[in-house]
Amino acid sequence: MEQEILDTTIELIAEKAGLDPKSLSRETEIAALDIKSLDLTEIIFDLEEKYDIEIELSTVKAWERLKTVSDVSRAVAELVEAGK
Repeated sequence: MEQEILDTTIELIAEKAGLDPKSLSRETEIAALDIKSLDLTEIIFDLEEKYDIEIELSTVKAWERLKTVSDVSRAVAELVEAGK
């Protein structure tokens, strides 16, 4: 399941950034992709909808911990696992 979530996260981020998903890896830094906060918010909403979860990102501190593609997918995987 974790790999599926990573793949989905990469696809969504690549789509918003206008990149080939193959050019991204788990270590890719979100900031390096010049993704605007609105785009990241849309990515988060898409992940929430797909996996029927709620990602709490109301504080600056929460946003700051999502630095890489892996950080985003790991946060989603943890919430999916917790919801089982």
